[in-house]
Amino acid sequence: MRVVVVGDALIDELRDDRGVREFVGGAALNVAVGLTRLGVPTTLIAMVGDDEAGDHIRGYLRDYGVELLASPGPFGSSRAVSTRTGGEPVYVFNEAAQNRAVVFGEAERRACQDADLVVVSCFPFDDPAQVEALADAVGSTPLAIDPNPRTGMMSDLAEFVRGFERLAAQASLVKVGEDDAALLYRVPLDGLRDRLRDLGAAVVLTTYGPAGAGLDAPGMEITAPISKLPGRIVDTMGAGDAVLSAIAASLVQDSPEGEDEWGAALHRAMDVAAATCRFEGALLRLPSAIDDDELEHFGS
Repeated sequence: MRVVVVGDALIDELRDDRGVREFVGGAALNVAVGLTRLGVPTTLIAMVGDDEAGDHIRGYLRDYGVELLASPGPFGSSRAVSTRTGGEPVYVFNEAAQNRAVVFGEAERRACQDADLVVVSCFPFDDPAQVEALADAVGSTPLAIDPNPRTGMMSDLAEFVRGFERLAAQASLVKVGEDDAALLYRVPLDGLRDRLRDLGAAVVLTTYGPAGAGLDAPGMEITAPISKLPGRIVDTMGAGDAVLSAIAASLVQDSPEGEDEWGAALHRAMDVAAATCRFEGALLRLPSAIDDDELEHFGS
């Protein structure tokens, strides 16, 4: 059993009234690490520069047992600067992040085709050559997609939608949130959910922030509220990645079928997301972390 995750790996630089802190992050990296913490052997395919930031990223992945197939970063490693002043965070991405690309060589193609599932998150869907290379590398392997668009990393919105929909139409799972619906389609999330089901996505996972999540598959519509765990919410940055990690883990570990099994998978994902939100940073946490007083700040 192995999952391959394709997408971004970067340094998250957080700036707020407490100062400046750095975390190893990136949506795809968060999902890859989350899967290993859920007991799923995982390989990450991402661009990582040959620099100090890249060394931190490589070391972090080694610490969590994630295999890395690194594409070269001609502009170094990606960095996202997040400034938080009380409202929604403002993100600024460096040149490397804006020009990220994945190389699909022999090792990457073999990893994708030998995997039980390929998960794609924060991929440059607005680059037709990258989309073509990804589709060719994945072949017939089951596919899960989270578009995770970022305005500071996207050069062509219309092309991004075309690339995303090309692969979403054949996906076993597509995860989308309210921000994705607003940015990519300017429609409510329920409208995007219906569009993806019409395109051919087998299962659509929708996240509604404080309103919980939903899962739509043939013959079933399941919803789950956010899970109530002890402690206060500290940081919601990794919530969506935690949900995707948990559902992807359920796909390969349990192969859920029917409303009861999918419902159990969704509620498990919400428990994991709630635990993750009770710590700073995007590292996936298990609900047991609350009981164990797991208060250290991994990745800082």
